[in-house]
Amino acid sequence: MLRFFSGGLLFAGMVSVPVAFAPQHHLADPPADYRQDPRVSALKSFFEKQDCPARHYVKEFLEAADRYALDWRLLPSLAYVESTGGKAARNNNLFGWDSGRAQFPSPVAAIYEIGYRLTHSSLYKHKNLDGLLATYNPDPDYALKVKGVMQQIALEE
Repeated sequence: MLRFFSGGLLFAGMVSVPVAFAPQHHLADPPADYRQDPRVSALKSFFEKQDCPARHYVKEFLEAADRYALDWRLLPSLAYVESTGGKAARNNNLFGWDSGRAQFPSPVAAIYEIGYRLTHSSLYKHKNLDGLLATYNPDPDYALKVKGVMQQIALEE
């Protein structure tokens, strides 16, 4: 809403600014061919056995892991521990990011954003798996839960 006053122009209203997400340049890269990748069937099998909505994003989990040099089981395991693979995700937040308050435009955006942050954020980069998980959630049992899911996924191979 604009209103004019004798002294000039006044702008009144509400401005909504979306949360700043990682640059979207990664979406312009040519897609990888995962048709013969055994990780696809392992991850899909894990999510299907649990009836998780995340089964629809197997390729994106792998692309994000490969792009950001993360263990391929990490992002799916975080998603499983935090939202049962999307069953309890609110606002496309599969990862419980920002204590579950973060909102993402889609589950795919969440996958790439969290992968990006785990690699580039000063809070996480240059940490081994234990250090990364302790930063993600300081509960001492948290790392055990995530690593347990990672092992379950590996058994699907």
